[in-house]
Amino acid sequence: MSANPIPPLHLYSVPGDPETAPEAPPKRERPRTAWTADQLMAADFPEPKWAVPGILAEGVSLLAGPPKVGKSWLSLGIALSVAAGGRAFDSVPVQGGPVLYLALEDTPRRLQTRMGKLLDGRKAPAGLTLVTECPPFPQGGTEAIAGWLDRNEDARMVVIDVFAKMRGQAPQGVSAYDADYVAVGYAKRLADHYGIAVVLVHHVRKAGSEDFLTEVSGTNGIAGAADATLVLKRARGQADGILHVTGRDVDEAEYALQFQAASGAWHLLDGPASDHTVGDTRAAILRYVRAHPGAKPKDMAGELSHVDIDTIRRTCSRMVEAGQLARDGSGRYYPDTEARTQGAQEVSELSDCPVTRSDQAEPPGQPQLELSGLSGSSAEQRGERRA
Repeated sequence: MSANPIPPLHLYSVPGDPETAPEAPPKRERPRTAWTADQLMAADFPEPKWAVPGILAEGVSLLAGPPKVGKSWLSLGIALSVAAGGRAFDSVPVQGGPVLYLALEDTPRRLQTRMGKLLDGRKAPAGLTLVTECPPFPQGGTEAIAGWLDRNEDARMVVIDVFAKMRGQAPQGVSAYDADYVAVGYAKRLADHYGIAVVLVHHVRKAGSEDFLTEVSGTNGIAGAADATLVLKRARGQADGILHVTGRDVDEAEYALQFQAASGAWHLLDGPASDHTVGDTRAAILRYVRAHPGAKPKDMAGELSHVDIDTIRRTCSRMVEAGQLARDGSGRYYPDTEARTQGAQEVSELSDCPVTRSDQAEPPGQPQLELSGLSGSSAEQRGERRA
C-alpha cells in the first residue's frame, strides 16, 4: 500500500519554505509589568493593534452565537480578509498580515469548499494557515501556537474554532468560574505576549436574555477573562443577523449584518442596527395597536421589551407617514383612520373618562396642543417630532 502523499494537518507539522534555510525566531522582550505612578503617566504606549478596526482589537475576543447561525462562515471570512489585506464584511478596510485559523471541527475538504465560495475566483492568500488538529492548551497547544507566532512575527490574528476543543480538562478542585477563567487565560497570555487578536469561537445558552453578555455559554469567568465579547444573533427584517460588540478597547455597539448565501459572506449594512430590524418592530407595534386602539408609545414599551421607547416613538411616526397608523391630537395611535374615528372614543388626559368635543373648547389664540401640557402630552409630542 502506498503512503499517503498528503501530510497530516497538525499545527506543529505545517511545512515551511523548503528553499529557505530556517532562521531562529527573534527573541521577544518580556513585557514590563510594574511602574511607579509617575513612570506610568509618562510612558508612551502604542495604540492597540486592530485586526478589524472598531470591532476586533488585539487581545482575546469571544465570538459567540447559537448553532448554525453562521459563526464559522463569519470567522473564516474575517480570516481571509485580514490575511489578504482586503475589506472585512465587504466594507471595513483591514491591514494585511499572517493569520492562523484552527478549524477544529472541519475537514480539509469542507474548508476548501467554504473558501472557494468566499473567494469567488480570487486568489487564496498565502498568509492564511489553516489547521484541523491541535492539542488542547494545557497539553501543548499553547506551545504549538506560540511556535507558529514565533515563525510569523508580523502575525495579526489567531482564530480558534471552536474554543471547547482547545480548553482541555478543567483543573481538579477548582470552581466552574475559575476553570473557565483559567481556560481563557491560556489564550489571553498568547494575545498579550505577541500583541495580536485571538478570536475564540464559542456557543451561547439555549435560553435568551436581554443582556447579550449573559447568553455566553459557561460561567461569567469566560466573558470576564476575555477582552471583548461579540455575540452574533439572528434577526429579521432586512438584516439576517445582529453582531453585538463590547469590550475593554472596543466601544459597545450593534452592527446589522446580511448573509449572502451564494458566497457565504456576511456583509455589514449601513446605518444603526435598529434601522434594519424595523420590519419586525413595525409588525409588533401594529399587532399591539390593533389589540389596544388609542395606545401611546409608553404603553407599547411595556410589551415590546426588546425595543427602546425612542425607537418605538420614531417607528410610530414613520408608520403614520406611511399610512400604517393614525394618530390623534393627544398622541394616541390607532390602526387606521376609520378605527380612530368610529371604533374608539377619546379619553380625557386628566381623568381618563370619555369626553366629547364640546368639553374641549379651545381658548382664542391658543391651540389645543398647548393646553395638553398640563398632562405632559405636549412634551411627548415634541419629543416625537424631534425623533
